[in-house]
Amino acid sequence: MIGRADVPPEPEGSDENGPEEAERAFFGRRKGKRLRDAQETRLETLLPALRIDLPPGGGRIDPLTLFPQMKAGPDEVWLEIGFGGGEHLAAQAAAHPRIGFIGAEAFVNGVVKLLADVEARGLDNVRVRDGDVAPLLARLPDASLGRISLLYPDPWPKRRQRKRRFVSDESLAQIARLLKDGGTFRFASDIDDYAGWTLARAARSPDLHWDATSSRDWLKPFPGWPGTRYEAKAIATGRRPTYLEFVRKPR
Repeated sequence: MIGRADVPPEPEGSDENGPEEAERAFFGRRKGKRLRDAQETRLETLLPALRIDLPPGGGRIDPLTLFPQMKAGPDEVWLEIGFGGGEHLAAQAAAHPRIGFIGAEAFVNGVVKLLADVEARGLDNVRVRDGDVAPLLARLPDASLGRISLLYPDPWPKRRQRKRRFVSDESLAQIARLLKDGGTFRFASDIDDYAGWTLARAARSPDLHWDATSSRDWLKPFPGWPGTRYEAKAIATGRRPTYLEFVRKPR
């Protein structure tokens, strides 16, 4: 069950017949405009030190071991899926130095922007998955993450594209598996259809709880929210963001 707030209706034409198919490409292009020399250098020198490599043979990854440079290790680990230009991830990492942050992003130009922030701020609590996040999720243990964020994901707006949306019954089950009891899944979008799509699927999840009680709960940014360049553009064009937070129920 979710909270008492009204849930936006399921988008017309969506699939209500159970979990969507597993094999989907959630991201579009991998690279945009040509990188500058300094960006290429960071890819060659800084990224290898931050990159999360998957162990051979299907082995699991203990996320607490990914931050050897953090004295005494992180208190817990948070994951951001599709971090875009990385401004939110970098701001959160700077604000929470005792938290280990994993950022997953397939778009190379976004990765190099995060690397520049990591270098400029001297962040030692950030690791990067520069590719599809799905294989990484499969390697993480149950109840190993304190927070998972999915912020302004590609909405794949055409009806035939909707199966490519990251949020599905299957992905929410995976997110719930990875979250600690009481851990949170944060979702933000400026596309009302995608917000409704996400709420409809979270409503039928047995493991996630949405405790919003009024519209203010999903119209105001998360505490400590630094904003993003994409969000600023969306607001400037008249699109109103939605901020959803779901809590992992006790096992």
